[in-house]
This record gives sequence, C-alpha cells and structure tokens, in this order.
Amino acid sequence: MRGSGFPTPRTAQEYIAQQPPEFRATLEQLRSIILATAPRATESISYQLPCYKYLYMLVGIGTNKKYCSFYTMNPGLVKSLKEELKDIKVSGSTLHFTPDELLPVELIKKIILTRIAQNELLAQSRKK
Repeated sequence: MRGSGFPTPRTAQEYIAQQPPEFRATLEQLRSIILATAPRATESISYQLPCYKYLYMLVGIGTNKKYCSFYTMNPGLVKSLKEELKDIKVSGSTLHFTPDELLPVELIKKIILTRIAQNELLAQSRKK
C-alpha cells in the first residue's frame, strides 16, 4: 500500500514501517508467526513485498487499502482448506485480514507447515 515518496523497501522491517500505523501490528504478528513456524526460511523483498523462502517461495505478507494480506502462494492449498477458511476473506491464494481482526494463528501455522512440507517434497522430487 506504499504511497509515492517512499523508497522501495529493502527489508520486511522497512516495508512494515512504510505502512499506515493501523496495519503495522498485524503485519508484525504475521511476520513473527512465519519466522517462529519456519525458522529456516529466509526473509526477502520480492515484488516489493516481504516474502519468505524455504527451498522455494513459501509465503508472503502485504497490505492493500483495507486489509493485511497473507500470501499462501498455493491456490490448491486454499481450496483444500475451504471449510477452515469459511470465515476469512480469501481471494485466490491470499487471505485478507482487517487491521482490528484477530488472526487465526493456528490456521496460519498449519498453512506454513503445509507449505514447508510441499516445498520439501518438491525439492526431493527434483533430486531424482
């Protein structure tokens, strides 16, 4: 949601600092959940958003005018969790949360752990 006047962020901290104050706590919480759940993931900026990579792209976070977004980077995974996501705003493979909304921490952890397993399986299949 960066407006003009901000340089392209180089780190997740810079990205979060550039967002409106009401979005920062949710972004920090998402970042903390990702780093705690995927300690071997590397954090970088990709497509001007904080992204996390473990073997391959894992997940990402960002904002738009109304929401903080959690990018699962896997539409099939989102479809398979349709029932668990029924109370969450979803578009494609992205979950959206308003800044005042409580995050479904266990569900976010489940998604991250599933993405880790998917990336490990993909890495194994490419070694053969």
